[in-house]
Amino acid sequence: MIKGVIFDLDGVIVSTDQLHYKSWKRMADKEHIYFDDTINHRLRGISRMASLDIILEIAQKKYTDQEKLELAKYKNDYYVTLLEELSEKDILPGVMNILEILKRMNIKIAIGSSSRNAKKILKNIGLFDTFEAISDGTNISKSKPDPEVFLKAAKMLNISPSESAVVEDALSGIEAAKNAGMTAFATGDAKSSPIKDYDFEDLLEICKK
Repeated sequence: MIKGVIFDLDGVIVSTDQLHYKSWKRMADKEHIYFDDTINHRLRGISRMASLDIILEIAQKKYTDQEKLELAKYKNDYYVTLLEELSEKDILPGVMNILEILKRMNIKIAIGSSSRNAKKILKNIGLFDTFEAISDGTNISKSKPDPEVFLKAAKMLNISPSESAVVEDALSGIEAAKNAGMTAFATGDAKSSPIKDYDFEDLLEICKK
């Protein structure tokens, strides 16, 4: 029986893909590194530093750990300025209705995101107080597909992994959910995952069982 649902943030609750793209592109252009939508797509669901390593795969120089930290900060500083544009209007269609229904069903809800900016995003879109727990990039050391972020969210909700469901739009997120021993609901690109349990549209029906 599902007692709690853990939502990824980007691409599930709100879309910040274009903001990430603009920020990484600005950083890559500064370093004269080629960057496009295809490369950006590979960054979905993984941490900032893991994303940077992917971008630097085709760089003409080797970067020290300190230089990498500086590049990540450059990207994030710009990204944070772009986040100021976010508001309630950026919440993805249908999200508010599903959250309200889950609350009426007494099913706990949490965020499980690799983003270190998750709390800021939730505040900007007016949902910070909606979730009973927020597990994000500030309290994990391993990126998806490692299950850490979801296991910590379930612990915050005081439920077991077997009682937890995850909603994800990234393949790495679905893998992380299954690695955690949780039920995986897929939306967006993650619907192509061969290891998902259900599509996002089935969430409310499954939660009733």
